[in-house]
Amino acid sequence: MRVNFMNELQTTEYTQDRLQALAKQILEEAAKQGASSAEVDIGINKGFSVTARKGDVESVEYHQDKNVDITVYFGHRSGSASLSDLRYQAICDAVKAACNIARFTDEDPYSGLADINELAFNYPQIELAFPWDITVEEAIAKMRDCEAEALVLDKKISSEGSSLTTMQAGSVYANSLGFIGSYPLTRHEISCVLVAKENDEMQRDYSYTVACDPLQLNTIDKLAKEAVEKTVRRLGARKIPTQRVPVIFIAEEARSFLGTFLAAISGGNIYRKTSFLVDHLGKMVFPSYITLQERPHLNKALGSAPFDNDGVITRDNIFIENGILKLYLLGTYSARKLGLKSTGNAGGAHNLFVSTGKKDLAGLLKTMDKGLLVTELMGHGTNLLTGDYSQGAVGFWVENGTIQYPVQEITIASNLKDMYQQIIEIGNDVDTRGKVRTGSILIENMMIAGH
Repeated sequence: MRVNFMNELQTTEYTQDRLQALAKQILEEAAKQGASSAEVDIGINKGFSVTARKGDVESVEYHQDKNVDITVYFGHRSGSASLSDLRYQAICDAVKAACNIARFTDEDPYSGLADINELAFNYPQIELAFPWDITVEEAIAKMRDCEAEALVLDKKISSEGSSLTTMQAGSVYANSLGFIGSYPLTRHEISCVLVAKENDEMQRDYSYTVACDPLQLNTIDKLAKEAVEKTVRRLGARKIPTQRVPVIFIAEEARSFLGTFLAAISGGNIYRKTSFLVDHLGKMVFPSYITLQERPHLNKALGSAPFDNDGVITRDNIFIENGILKLYLLGTYSARKLGLKSTGNAGGAHNLFVSTGKKDLAGLLKTMDKGLLVTELMGHGTNLLTGDYSQGAVGFWVENGTIQYPVQEITIASNLKDMYQQIIEIGNDVDTRGKVRTGSILIENMMIAGH
């Protein structure tokens, strides 16, 4: 019966019920091979993407991926195996391999399943799955329309391609403490990449829209217009002298700036002492008017999840309250290493909301008066151990509260501790296209390395 069921999985729809049944059978196999406890994480996704360029179909890609991660425990010794082959023999071989690893590894007193009272036995049902009833032919037509719409808006524009991707996914986590949880989700994205040319200068930029629900995607004409405006306004970019000035990170780039903060408070970096925020619980990290709160149970939000990668229930967390660091970002293992409790964040944060002010981007520019508006960051120049920050950037020079001209070939630098404390204001132009929801951020001053 078991063999027939697993073989049947190769050719039938991967429903949540079938994935849960598979997870239970993997746990049974782990117990049969001597494991004292085990956990399994199964992920399935399917969908397609199309790209059109210069009126032609550049690519059509279908995908259906499946992945199974198995971890077994022999007391405090653990072993893991991953596979994408769901045939019965492959499952048995993977479990056997994980067991063999566990038998010969050193004991780790912090390893093991989450405590049973932390598991999400009554997890909330969140609306995250909204399949898009669109055919490949319709997607191709939509991308051709997007490209054509952009090209008629400005003669300086040429296309690097418009892409549409739609994906349905399912996730199941189960362990030998009797917990099993699953939830479906969808993700749909459209992007438009353009090049603007004037004389001998060429500039490239793009726009995109992404959502769980296709009804929340921007329209094609709005996407094309935004991509054209962003690309054309980069023409005439200049270098600027090295100087220290105020800086605004536009909302889209402010997300990555705060993403670095999440990395700095993640449990792994804290217990390894590879973060500049080690031993900072209860200390003032941001100005007193800033709060960073996680809200993981929002319907249709890209960062939502009812439980984390350990099966621990997710919950509203306040990481920064009135500027003070209240919590680290913890999964089960890192919490045990630190002598703390899991915050339900094995795998990362879910929908981090940043307190905002009353001004839009134009209002922040007026407040800044003179300085740099950063619209794109390049490279990876953050040292989490020291907090030193240095990244390539492009953007716009601002004087008298208005944009004067685009700038390029510059590097911005400071230390993250100083940057956090020097946040003057956060705009209300919140970008919702990710797990961090923030407006543009105005920082008092940074070093700008130009010519």
